[in-house]
Amino acid sequence: MVTTRRVVAVAVLLAAPAGAQPNMGPPAVGVVQAARTPITETDQFIGRVEAVSRVALVARVTAFLDRRLFREGSEVKQDDLLYSLEQGPFQADFMAKQASLEQVNALLLNANQTLSRQQALLNTPAGQRSNYDQAVAQQRSQAAQVLAAQANLATSKINLDYTQIHAPITGKISRTTVTEGNVVGPTSGTLATIVSQDPMYVVFPIASRAALDLRQRYAGHGGFSAVKVQIMLPNGRVYGQDGKLDYVDPSISASTDTLNARAVLPNPLLASSQADGMQNGTTRELVDGEFVQVLLQGVTPIEVLGVPRAAVLSDQQGDYVYTLDPQNHAQQTRVHLGQSTASTAAVTAGLTEGQTVIVEGIQRVRPGIAVVPGPASAPPPAPAPHAG
Repeated sequence: MVTTRRVVAVAVLLAAPAGAQPNMGPPAVGVVQAARTPITETDQFIGRVEAVSRVALVARVTAFLDRRLFREGSEVKQDDLLYSLEQGPFQADFMAKQASLEQVNALLLNANQTLSRQQALLNTPAGQRSNYDQAVAQQRSQAAQVLAAQANLATSKINLDYTQIHAPITGKISRTTVTEGNVVGPTSGTLATIVSQDPMYVVFPIASRAALDLRQRYAGHGGFSAVKVQIMLPNGRVYGQDGKLDYVDPSISASTDTLNARAVLPNPLLASSQADGMQNGTTRELVDGEFVQVLLQGVTPIEVLGVPRAAVLSDQQGDYVYTLDPQNHAQQTRVHLGQSTASTAAVTAGLTEGQTVIVEGIQRVRPGIAVVPGPASAPPPAPAPHAG
């Protein structure tokens, strides 16, 4: 009896067509409903970090460089003494100009007294008009010499002050190009450069068409104040400080058809810079001249018809999703995408609110086949709250 059953089973297997698969039934898929959801609009550009202020230090008098009073690459404060030049010759000149001023002041005093006496004698028999006129001319001449001496003294004081070069701004200073013992002057070029650190600018070009779109999108929502600026650092990490737009070029470049926009971002000291000992705790994340990716984000979310990003497929004809008809047959539906996020695809055309979209099990789906739908394990886009 056992032998007969085995023979029958073998006969059945031999009679089955080669490659036949057991009937598994329609594939199971996870679905969501296309729903209106709020998203934050984001536009991405390539930009460069720029310092708000940059100063090239130049000697304004010719003298020997006595001392350099800063550490190269460190941060300096406004009015810090950075270079000290030889002061002896300038101090001597200042003292000589002081003596000249004292001398002409004494002559002016004598001229004033002479003028007073001649004026008193003018209405007496002993007075002569010519003597009075001569005294007036002498007094005015001495007064002019006093003014010239005061100007010479002021010039000498300015030159003496120029022997000490102070920081005009707060920022990080470069290495020095001239060392102690060398003669420097106005023709010596830049001694060092100071670059401000906090805040920083980020300048980025925008195509004219994109600029028009941004203007139309945010003009009614506050303009610059309706946009939040974030940047992505070269290592792919989003910078932890948000910025604001503060300037857009008034004209478009004829050669590139772009205009430059500028954002300003904080650039505080890193908390770890004190521990790592770098530059006496003056390490900051943003560096002048650094390339970054600029992300312009709308402050107020907009409402779009959204589906999960995982539901969107692409081929040579464009983007599409699989939707279900009333009989649970999969249909390939072409869609047009708008401003989207990493998790939500905003659909501008091709879908209507409430349509069922396949999100999971798409690899088992073909157009026209029957499927067994069920709720997707991943949550769908959060629906937008209804007004009123």
